Amino acid sequence: MRLTRPMLALSGAVAVLALAGCGSDGDQAAVPETATGSLEHLAAEVKCEPNMTTDADEIRQAVCKNTDGRFVLATFATDRGQREWLNGAKDYGGYYLVGRKWVAVGEEKTVTALQGRLGGTMEEGSAHMNPGGSHNSGGHNSGSHNG
Repeated sequence: MRLTRPMLALSGAVAVLALAGCGSDGDQAAVPETATGSLEHLAAEVKCEPNMTTDADEIRQAVCKNTDGRFVLATFATDRGQREWLNGAKDYGGYYLVGRKWVAVGEEKTVTALQGRLGGTMEEGSAHMNPGGSHNSGGHNSGSHNG
């Protein structure tokens, strides 16, 4: 996987949100059909004004806040790019609402509420954090890293 600066930025935002809260008890309502569309369209569906933090060809991300809470909303150019990003981001913990070429990340109660409007599938990140972060070095990447 080629790790880009936007991916690193979103991973950092995920880590901040994952540390921000704990789970909550909530009842599971019927999940609507999964939403599709641009980041702006998805943000409008959940009534948030997106604060864009990354606007690149491969990934667009924004921090959003609505009555359900604060979350990161990201859209991807490809399904593969989305899955590769998710595989890396889940190391930071947190809750992920996954749709076709989009992800919403936040506290469990926030993501559960978003699922009631956007549909999608809930995924949970790793339960532990590696404070050293050394588990992400090396890997199967080829080429050089630009810092």
